[in-house]
Amino acid sequence: MSLRIINARLIDPASGRDAAGDILIDKGRIAALDAEARAARAERSLDAGGLVVAPGVIDLAARLREPGEEYKATLESEMEAAVAGGVTSLACPPDTDPPLDEPGLIDMLRRRARAFARARLYPVGALTVKLQGETLTEMAELAESGCVAFSQANVPLQDTQMLWRALQYAVSFGFPVWLRPAEPWLSRGGVAHDGEVATRLGLPGVPSFAETIAICTILEIVRATGARVHLCRLSTEGAVAMVRAAKREGLPVTCDVSAHHLHLCDVDLGYFDSQCRLDPPLRAQRDRDALSAGVSDGTIDCVCSDHTPVDEDAKHQPFAEAAPGATGLELLLPLMLRWGSLNKRPLAQTLARITCDPARILGVRSGRLELGAPGDLVVFDPDASDRIVPESLKSQGKNTPFLGYELPGRVRATIVAGKVVYERE
Repeated sequence: MSLRIINARLIDPASGRDAAGDILIDKGRIAALDAEARAARAERSLDAGGLVVAPGVIDLAARLREPGEEYKATLESEMEAAVAGGVTSLACPPDTDPPLDEPGLIDMLRRRARAFARARLYPVGALTVKLQGETLTEMAELAESGCVAFSQANVPLQDTQMLWRALQYAVSFGFPVWLRPAEPWLSRGGVAHDGEVATRLGLPGVPSFAETIAICTILEIVRATGARVHLCRLSTEGAVAMVRAAKREGLPVTCDVSAHHLHLCDVDLGYFDSQCRLDPPLRAQRDRDALSAGVSDGTIDCVCSDHTPVDEDAKHQPFAEAAPGATGLELLLPLMLRWGSLNKRPLAQTLARITCDPARILGVRSGRLELGAPGDLVVFDPDASDRIVPESLKSQGKNTPFLGYELPGRVRATIVAGKVVYERE
């Protein structure tokens, strides 16, 4: 099928383009731009007057809860949420039940995702068997099944010798490893940032140096092995400074941050608001500001949703007992647009952190508007806003700290491989 979009404001974050134009998608790929696209014949034409057309959003952390936790969410519900939020590609962490440590599980997940014909799914394989940190998985077999990287998800790898062996193995095959930096003993039992708010509320804290100590260990092993490591969900000022120095040194390190941590801090916990129970915890205001500065200057490569749907019973508990996590697939684009507006960043640069930059991390050609690139696009109205209420969310998880917020960027259409998979008037 061929699709032509006309009268659009085309934004290509990879090239910095932000200008009026037209685009033609044929056989799943971008076939023509501007005058050639307008002159071409297509089976369907879409008038995007007054709307932005950009590469589809790419999310590096979206838990879909399948297999094993379908009572929290299903692959179908979360894929619907993805395209409703303009997300055309997503990576799912391996902490399912059972974990993604066998080729058969990867094949099953990818096959089910293809059957729904919504967003593209990129599984992240388990680094160790059952995520128990004792035995390395067969990474080569998992990679052949479609895994794009290997991770322990939010489960810290306590055995540093195992981490060393894992990075040695990964670098021999060229596999990237994604790690959530958290020193397991220092973060054990903590539910909030170790600061004045946690002290006032009587909550056990997670100190900032639990993250920076873990990063120090990881960076030393990266220096020794040369392995490519992606640091997931940074949350502290110190972590940003360490990654900035590591990049100046030339280490093969990249990183991301969740959209929640760009907008919120520990003060937002209020009086034990369990919607703000996240992992890593919301940090101090200076940490939030440092994360935002890191996104602006490129120290932090990309922003993810850290989408973690939680069932109502598990969330509506006392703060320390509530399950951590929040829904985010549908909010990633609006939250980035809000961040860009608050920080007066150009729209192309704002979108880069959720399009071409995560595409580079994944090693895929999506995330750009160029001839031959996948026809994955989002069409949105930058001037329209929506009030976030549970009823408006497609995700089965309705829990988010942003309930009641008015967020900009109403998605009007989502296109994957040239097919309109979501459309809204």
